[in-house]
Amino acid sequence: MNYFFEKSNFTDEAFDFNKINTNDYIPALNKAIDLANEKINQIKESSKRDFSIIEEFETSTHEFEKINLIFSNLHSAQCTEELESISEEFFSIGTKFESNLYTDETLFSKIKDVYENINTDELTVEQKTILENYYQGFVRGGALLNEDAKKELISIDEKLSTLRVKFSEKSRKSKNSYKLIIEDKSKLEGLPEGILEAAMEKANSMDENGKYAFTLDFSSYYPVLQYCKNEEIRKEIYLAASRIAFNDEYDNTTNIKDMLSLRQKRAKLLGFSNHAEYILDRRMAKDPKTVFEFSKNIYDKAIGKAHDEINELKSLKKELTGNDTLNKWDGAFYSEILKKRTLDLDDEVLRPYFKLENTIEGVFSVANKLFGLSFKENLEIPKYHEDVQVFEVTKDNNFVGLFYCDFFPRKTKRAGAWMTEYRSQGLYADGNKTPHVSIVCNFTKSTASKPSLLTLNEVLTLFHEFGHALHGLLSNVKYTSVAGPNVYWDFVELPSQILENWVLEKECLEIFAKHYETGEVLPQKYIEKIKKTNTFLSGLATIRQLSFGHLDMMYHTMDAASINSIEEFENRCMKDFDLYPHVAGTNKSCSFGHIFEGGYSAGYYSYKWAEVLDADAFESFKENGIFDTKTANSFYENILSKGGSVDPMELYKRFKGQEPSVDPLLKRSGLI
Repeated sequence: MNYFFEKSNFTDEAFDFNKINTNDYIPALNKAIDLANEKINQIKESSKRDFSIIEEFETSTHEFEKINLIFSNLHSAQCTEELESISEEFFSIGTKFESNLYTDETLFSKIKDVYENINTDELTVEQKTILENYYQGFVRGGALLNEDAKKELISIDEKLSTLRVKFSEKSRKSKNSYKLIIEDKSKLEGLPEGILEAAMEKANSMDENGKYAFTLDFSSYYPVLQYCKNEEIRKEIYLAASRIAFNDEYDNTTNIKDMLSLRQKRAKLLGFSNHAEYILDRRMAKDPKTVFEFSKNIYDKAIGKAHDEINELKSLKKELTGNDTLNKWDGAFYSEILKKRTLDLDDEVLRPYFKLENTIEGVFSVANKLFGLSFKENLEIPKYHEDVQVFEVTKDNNFVGLFYCDFFPRKTKRAGAWMTEYRSQGLYADGNKTPHVSIVCNFTKSTASKPSLLTLNEVLTLFHEFGHALHGLLSNVKYTSVAGPNVYWDFVELPSQILENWVLEKECLEIFAKHYETGEVLPQKYIEKIKKTNTFLSGLATIRQLSFGHLDMMYHTMDAASINSIEEFENRCMKDFDLYPHVAGTNKSCSFGHIFEGGYSAGYYSYKWAEVLDADAFESFKENGIFDTKTANSFYENILSKGGSVDPMELYKRFKGQEPSVDPLLKRSGLI
């Protein structure tokens, strides 16, 4: 029997990853589709005309979604060659099923009948929301198109699915194909001993004994940019990191152009001018004009400060080298020196206070103080990799869900950090179920002499992803389709970004920031300096973040046929944002997984949009105390527990009492 249809014996029906055979995936997916089609045919043949039709549809595809989630999550976090070999076929089957589903005329007529004729006064707010979501989902999925247009739409969706898989595969293989081996330690002057030790261990694992190896995992290459005094070494690894899947055997430029063209065709088939208009129609921002105006408003506030900051870095380089040409491989290096000078703060001085295990306990303590959650590791629950940890989560001694953590880089894992779910909270055909939530990161791994010690930025990343996890774990809705992070994409970053604020507060740092050898709590002088990092080079950081959102929006509002060269188009879009000298032959787009692999196409602006929300929302915690129970309960009741069951602006106003202001973000960043 295929494992996917067995009843799990583990805590809360946890998946037994050890029993999953790669050859089981596609048969299981096809069986799940058959089961879904049986339920959908029953809906189509039913004489019902009430909300029960919507509820039956809500639960009809849960087996399909379960298998799809497991495969998709492992494709990102543990993509073996065997898994990669079937990924294109797997995603193609799933995409075709979903496309056929949302263009099914008979099924849509049942949904449409309920949508147009039901007395909505008899529905809860959540029921009204999912009714609207499903109706719009069918319309946006092509249900109103004629048969020829439906066939074209299904074909487009299948091609896009294949292209996303290819983009991901090429990015990962290109990243993994590079390694920098250094034999002469003197070339690495400036690198901390802990980084050198990790590089030597990496080299030994590659049979390059006694040498130093660096890869394009962020935790491996970024310290080189940050600390290495040898500019040529910095330049070499910067260029490698900036050419992932660009002008090599894994080049993604054709994939990008094909995706842009198909997204545009899809949008026009559905009655929109471009892909951005299609996406933003179901976002808080509503339309591209709003996004461009929002971004320009912040750009105008930040660009002057950014120019001042770049000039300060140029002056520093001239002082130290006699040369004021500040290149892109110089930015992190001279920023680190400037930070030591102006803040008297060094990431490597902080590292010993941020042991990974202590930081995990710290974020758990924050969740306990704010929301009453407790975490207990369960060593019996199966894992998909030995590095993964699994925790049982409880609140007031009541079981909440399972929490998976996967923290270290490996060749089978894509770059970056993300939160995902293996199961959403809510109603299933066999009853209500609790969530299974996971966060995946690429942190510095332990060495022979030191445990995993995080940088401040890695601590912020852990808190960020854990904020997403809280959104999934604390969901308390009826229907899975609006549970936890199933919200408008420009609202989804609020729970994650607001939690980062706690890292910069004394009361929080004193909980977990303790020296891994002595147990000494992080000294007050460092806490005060950490708080000042919000405004350090904040102009440059703001412009950088805006640049990615601008590039994304330009890709998805322009006529795809007019983009002949990805390199040229990117350079043109980034011209007003790029304050360093241009480096020919480098490219962000070809490894820009957020918009070409993930779900952020025409949505990267969401990070900055949500920063406005998080800065404004955190004002309430600062006013009342960062662990104030009343404020935390309000955030839980009005934001975390509601998922996407209510319009996000309405939820925000319930918490804050008014619409958000951009001023707290600008003040926090030192821009006003």
